Amino acid sequence: MKTAIFLKFIFIVCFLVSCNKESKVEKEVAKIPVEINIERFDRSFAGLTEENLPKLKVEYPFLFSEKYADSTWIKKAKDTIQLELNEEVEKAYSDLSKEKEQLHGLFQHIKFYFPEIKEPRVVTITSDVDYRNKVVIAKDLLIISLDTYLGKDHHFYESIQKYLRQNFERDQIVPDVASMYAKNLVGPIRDRTFLGNMVSFGKELYLKDLFLPDFDDADKMGYTQEQYDWVNANEEEIWRYFIDKQLLYSTDSDLMPRFLYPGPFSKFYLEEIDKEAPDRVGQFIGWRIVASYMKNNNVSLRQLLLADAETIFNRSKYKPAR
Repeated sequence: MKTAIFLKFIFIVCFLVSCNKESKVEKEVAKIPVEINIERFDRSFAGLTEENLPKLKVEYPFLFSEKYADSTWIKKAKDTIQLELNEEVEKAYSDLSKEKEQLHGLFQHIKFYFPEIKEPRVVTITSDVDYRNKVVIAKDLLIISLDTYLGKDHHFYESIQKYLRQNFERDQIVPDVASMYAKNLVGPIRDRTFLGNMVSFGKELYLKDLFLPDFDDADKMGYTQEQYDWVNANEEEIWRYFIDKQLLYSTDSDLMPRFLYPGPFSKFYLEEIDKEAPDRVGQFIGWRIVASYMKNNNVSLRQLLLADAETIFNRSKYKPAR
């Protein structure tokens, strides 16, 4: 009885210390000066004419390829599909003040942890629903394709697979931006093993967690709450499967689409589980491993980014939640 009370007391103390530490971080983050403006190129292109095209090309040279004549842009602006895109985007995004505020908070957090990163020039566009490039960062630019965030049931997306459409929601704009910055910081995956890939994705999600403290974990994963609850409840079973099948150090490229890449579900090749399991369960496990490593080792974020997957795993003391 006394032991139980003592353990409960220790838990409460640790919780309060953790909350106090997070509170101090957020107070420091709030002091960081950040200026975010959102340029609505989507609106400018909707109002494109022969007269204002030269001015737009000067203001946004990165959006006008020199290999196309001016007549091509005029024709595109008058195209019926483009006109419908303009209408639907304007209907959904007459105001972006919420996104501006969220981006402001995101870049305060990014600059807190990585002061060398400058807040970008933010430009919104339509992209003929180019869902493979919903968010693009290049140099000091952040380009967001608003026509890829009109809601998963929008008629524009009828021919796109359901698992991809799931994240064509407004609430995913800022998490997608955070993902791109985290991915750039982590860099390319160099370890070809399944563990190496898991840990690389885990690093990205760990950074994303720091960048977006006010977002739900489900949103950070790009899951529905039901999907997140499933992986959370089945963490031990997922891990046991990986261990029993000796997957950690495998270089079988088939493992990546099965457990790490977007898909309709994760492929355990077990009928009952495959019906319930969301995609990318390996990313979730990678996140858990990295979080455990950071909790149990006194290392900086820079050291985390440089550490190899085997070192992180061996020093993580990772044990799946029961």
